[in-house]
Amino acid sequence: EKPRISEPSNAYDFGQIINVVNANKDKAACADLLTITDPKKLPVLLSNKLEGETLLIFIQSLEHYIAGKDPGLVYQHLFYLSKVERFKVVLSLLSKNEKEEVHQLFDLLSENQSGQYSLEDLESLKKVYEL
Repeated sequence: EKPRISEPSNAYDFGQIINVVNANKDKAACADLLTITDPKKLPVLLSNKLEGETLLIFIQSLEHYIAGKDPGLVYQHLFYLSKVERFKVVLSLLSKNEKEEVHQLFDLLSENQSGQYSLEDLESLKKVYEL
């Protein structure tokens, strides 16, 4: 049973959906959520609730479900994710393998470069992600 995902209107609703997505390790549902969520709203929707598990499922969902279709959207999500309150803390706690997954996503964005970001933009964002 695939959960029906509608755009969350507030941080509480977003958090509830994230909890279900994380509990089920449902990357497809997470990709649906990220597809309908305005990247600019991520810092507000996540507020101070960003966890490593959430960052990782975002990265995996963006990589496996969205990067091939809409690299510009992936870039936007990565950009606004880096503005989320606990981002630096969560990033510092990622394992070597988890960091490698983030790196793979950036590699995909380099290969599928879209008009919505330049390679220079991508390089500076990589530095924010400490890659």
